[in-house]
Amino acid sequence: HWDHIRSLQDEHRGFTAFVPWSYKRGNTPMERFVEESGRRPAGAARYLRILAASRIYLDNFEHVQASWFSEGKKTGQAALHFGADDFGGTLFEENVHLATGHDNRTTVEETKLLIQEAGFVPVQRTTLYDRGPRFEPVA
Repeated sequence: HWDHIRSLQDEHRGFTAFVPWSYKRGNTPMERFVEESGRRPAGAARYLRILAASRIYLDNFEHVQASWFSEGKKTGQAALHFGADDFGGTLFEENVHLATGHDNRTTVEETKLLIQEAGFVPVQRTTLYDRGPRFEPVA
């Protein structure tokens, strides 16, 4: 898969970021198959290895997103140390993961605090990665 999207990016430059998500099996056609196979969810360590490898291999993607929503807030914080340069934003209406029973929400203030706790300075951005205001920590 990575070869294909890397080639597409080389040819068209159409992706603004790579956002790895782990598979959420709840309420999906594959849920029973996965459970019967005895497979377990990938977990944070595997997700972080995949994210780090994607940052190296997909060197033509300017941004890699931590995707705290799909992986959890603590894993999102760790992802910033594994090559992600974007924590991800607050989601007002996310239906893909919600349909699987995975609900993980936050506020703008909590998002800023999570990024600061990870040792980084939050910067607001647009969908196309134009930068907005920086949110320096309050002493």
